[in-house]
Amino acid sequence: FGFLLSSCADDYMDTMPESSTATGTLIENTENAKLAINGICRLMGNQYLGSQGFNGEGTIKTWYGNYPGNDFQKSNLTGWSSIINGTYHERNTSSYDYYPWFYYYKLIVNANAIIVNIENMTGIESEKNFIKAQALTFRAYSYFMMSQLYCHRWVDSNNGSSRGLPLRLDLSTEELPASTLAETYAQIYQDLNDAIENFQASGLKRDANDNYSPNLDVAYATFARAALTRQDWANAAKYAALARQGYSLMDVNEYVEGGFNTPNSEWIWSLYSAEDQQLYYYSFFAYQGSNSSAGACRSYPCAISKELYDLIPESDVRRGMFLAPTAEEVGSYNTKTGAITDGKSSIYKRGWDVYGHKLNEASKLFAYMQFKFQNTANAGIGHVNHFRASEMYLIEAEAKCHLGGKDAEIQQLLTELTQGSGRDPEYTCDKTGADLLEEVYLYRRIELWGEGFDWFDYKRWKQPIVRKTHPEGSFHAQFAITLEPSGENQWTWVFPAKECDYNDALSGQYKE
Repeated sequence: FGFLLSSCADDYMDTMPESSTATGTLIENTENAKLAINGICRLMGNQYLGSQGFNGEGTIKTWYGNYPGNDFQKSNLTGWSSIINGTYHERNTSSYDYYPWFYYYKLIVNANAIIVNIENMTGIESEKNFIKAQALTFRAYSYFMMSQLYCHRWVDSNNGSSRGLPLRLDLSTEELPASTLAETYAQIYQDLNDAIENFQASGLKRDANDNYSPNLDVAYATFARAALTRQDWANAAKYAALARQGYSLMDVNEYVEGGFNTPNSEWIWSLYSAEDQQLYYYSFFAYQGSNSSAGACRSYPCAISKELYDLIPESDVRRGMFLAPTAEEVGSYNTKTGAITDGKSSIYKRGWDVYGHKLNEASKLFAYMQFKFQNTANAGIGHVNHFRASEMYLIEAEAKCHLGGKDAEIQQLLTELTQGSGRDPEYTCDKTGADLLEEVYLYRRIELWGEGFDWFDYKRWKQPIVRKTHPEGSFHAQFAITLEPSGENQWTWVFPAKECDYNDALSGQYKE
């Protein structure tokens, strides 16, 4: 995958393809272009900026989606309270502000190298169409993910007139101002429409054992997620329904045992992982795998909030994926930190007796710790999911709540997802109106917990993040705060100083 990973020596972000590559090897034929697409897939799981934690897409899910969210806790990781409590949004020299910008523009410029050169390559026209569609999907996905971080939520954007992103659509490194948010979404939509057209025109499909490169369904799923965030309810419902066609929900056994580390029937797109292609202690599962040998997992397990756990029905199998104390066990663990240290306590014994095969032998135990994410091998090997059919059910349901007059359809979607899959065989839904929307929100929080949606959802919902200590909640006191939607620059990361220093056209725009 080396075709696209080099960069111009004087480019401050080290994201641009080598100029000789862009005019030489890359444009030679479609076989090289296929390798380039594979290279972009691999970019989503590389280590960056010389930091242990910057591991491609996994970092976005963990550090930006989960850590600062409402329902997720990295137990006792008090040294990270600034990130967890969302205090870095306006620190434009911080690597945490800079990393997503660097990472997603690396994907974008490598996708651009394919898009602008594909027509000059030798090869079958159908393959050109398919490869171009994949590159367009990468670009659309990247701009969408960036917009969630560096732009205001749509509801606060004055119908998209607030600041968007610099839209680099070729290999130029010239100064470029930011577009509006409406223009950013227009480009995302255009890329996805073009991708869908090219996928369909190609008549090709990705290989049956390939869950890692974009296909038509990935374009649909990206469109659904972007439209939901833009509050374009009709398109969100439309493309979510299209994206999940052909993907059946995983059964209960799969869900509980490895449903989140290996592709199965409902995985639409994911990141490949194997022992000969791993980041060791730098990977997603080295931060979230309950059985990982990594210190970040052994010493600071991931945990669900007590408030959300208590809302999961007892008949729901997802409730059993967390080590929750009974009322009688409250005195047998440290309620300030969540640590379970009494080896004779029933919760300690239950942790090892029930969940021992999902734990590293040196792991510490904490109340409400999770067993949803498990390595396939140490230190952090496991495929990372990007899109699942379950998310598409929830997107369609949420969108239809806003479209109105579709309560029966929404109830059916929730029932298929929850009862029909066996996740809760006793689930029924007869709620309507605002109560039904709250039901969709709740089951989205339950179903997608830990998968990187937490903070992003609360931002677009414009709902406060409220974390509580014992006995109402389970958060460590340093994390038990309330984050109002109007605070911290409306939860918007500012443009990095490195970008503004390099690109004079952004002068004055970094902190809007």
